[in-house]
Amino acid sequence: MVTSTSLVYLIALPLFGSAILLLAGRRSDKWGHLLATALSASSFGVGLYQLSQMLARPTEERAITQKLFSWINVGTFNVDAGLLLDQLSICFVLLITGVGTLIHIYSISYMSHDENRRRFFAFLNLFIAAMLLLVLGDSYLNLYVGWEGVGLASYLLIGFWNQKPAYATASKKAFVMNRVGDMGLSFAIMIAFATLGTVSFSGVQEASHTASKAALTGIGIMLLVAATGKSAQFPLQAWLGDAMAGPTPVSALIHAATMVTAGVYLIVRSNFIFDAAPTAQLLVVIVGAITLMFGALVGTAKDDIKKALAASTMSQIGYMVLGAGLGPAGYAFAIMHLLTHGFFKAGMFLGAGSVMHGMNDQVDMRRYGALRKFMPITFATFGLGYLAIIGVPPFAGFYSKDAIIETAFNAGGVKGILLGSTALLGAAITAFYMTRVMVLTFTSKERWEDDQHPHESPLLMWLPMAILAIGSVTTGFLFTRGHALVNWLAPVVGEHAEDEKVLLQPVVVSALALLAVVIGVAIAIRKYQLSDVEKVAPQNVSFFTRIARKDLMQDSFNEAVFMKPGQTLTALLVQGDEKVVDGAVRGVGTMALGAGSALRKTQTGFARSYAALILIGAIVLIAGIWVVTQ
Repeated sequence: MVTSTSLVYLIALPLFGSAILLLAGRRSDKWGHLLATALSASSFGVGLYQLSQMLARPTEERAITQKLFSWINVGTFNVDAGLLLDQLSICFVLLITGVGTLIHIYSISYMSHDENRRRFFAFLNLFIAAMLLLVLGDSYLNLYVGWEGVGLASYLLIGFWNQKPAYATASKKAFVMNRVGDMGLSFAIMIAFATLGTVSFSGVQEASHTASKAALTGIGIMLLVAATGKSAQFPLQAWLGDAMAGPTPVSALIHAATMVTAGVYLIVRSNFIFDAAPTAQLLVVIVGAITLMFGALVGTAKDDIKKALAASTMSQIGYMVLGAGLGPAGYAFAIMHLLTHGFFKAGMFLGAGSVMHGMNDQVDMRRYGALRKFMPITFATFGLGYLAIIGVPPFAGFYSKDAIIETAFNAGGVKGILLGSTALLGAAITAFYMTRVMVLTFTSKERWEDDQHPHESPLLMWLPMAILAIGSVTTGFLFTRGHALVNWLAPVVGEHAEDEKVLLQPVVVSALALLAVVIGVAIAIRKYQLSDVEKVAPQNVSFFTRIARKDLMQDSFNEAVFMKPGQTLTALLVQGDEKVVDGAVRGVGTMALGAGSALRKTQTGFARSYAALILIGAIVLIAGIWVVTQ
């Protein structure tokens, strides 16, 4: 591992842009968006330069570090503010800055009529900087700073249009639920320090070889809690659908390509902990499997195009978490699906924004239809992302998702059959609900209102969509050619573990996955393309559709299990405080006031009263002396 002095520019450039735009205020309205975009692109350029430098070095010297300053130095606890760029973090750096720059370009046009566009770009730059710190930090404590930074930026961007109460509530919900997950990361850091004496990645990895299994299991479970919050995984997934309240570019950047994948990064980065803690690793697999099905089922009933894509994101990250939970056999495939997903899902979110732009901000897909004739570029780019996410060869998702399904089947025994079957069923449901989105939006009959006039988006919007669509087509093949990504990540996540007992050969898995896709697509076409799609009254839909539209009652569950008991406990504590603590304080005060009132009666202001008291006192004193002297 060698040192470098240029990593800081990756973070400093967008951070500088955010500071300039926020401090300059309205004076930067005319050029702020251009500065923010240029600095994001510059950070991407630095990332490409670092990649070229990394490729020029031998494999064992590709990881580089940079110490910024000594941060904490208390007794034996020493933490430097340092950066680490290795084969894993460079993947995220290029994804964050590359896709982030495309979304900046898209936003120039998308947000052109918003009077607060400059502030929006300041928040985008702030997010880019925080996300880069998250993936470049060389310790869990440094990562934690970026982790909280992206939480703040997400809150600001989701609630960007906070003049609408529902949007402000959505941003608060996302912020609070993420804080619940963040407590897990806090506890993981505390356990690591208390039991291992270090919080750096290298230090924890070295100490993990001699640490107790209980300590590693505790750290692993707490890291998983953190991942479920940030990556919208079960049981902390309820915030993601509401996060669609933010402008569509926010959904593409934060809630598709980058921030919601931070939990996957955390798990893969901590591979040495989970490999040594089988219980925690099993919980990762269970969470991923539950979430991929949960998101898929919710996606089947959503009529809001952005919320349908949000449910899809939840499900696809479930695949990534499942892959990461499969250990050395799945780490690289989890990252592969993360990267391919960053292209096709960001492209589809931007496509959804393009549709909204052409449909007067309408988000209900039941009010779309036949838009392929009016928005051919959006249809083509969105369609390529659609083919990628459902896993049609040779598009990106075919390579990455099938690899996870295959690894799940080959996990061994009943576990492998259950996980593989779950992943395969999820693929079929994905094909169904994504075909539903395509049909309702682009290929079914026209259903829009008379005042809507669909039209194609301008160049600055469709060009980023086109570039992302190219990634949807090519990245899967590029990552798997010669096991390129698996070999690239091996120094960080360990050598790829080949399955000892292969339950299903790759060709069989691919055939089953394609069959699942065909079944899902066929059902969706029959249900939505070959029959009339009209607005169905809520009372006429099926029971499953009703609960799926309500996100499988996740909010009702949280309210019943956590919120209402919490409110009751809070009310009891308030009453206890008022009646016990405040009551005791008031009692002391009442006693003092009573004593003062009684004593005040002796102070009449009359000389005769005082003379009488003096006489009585003298008699008592004399009587006391007489008694004592007898």
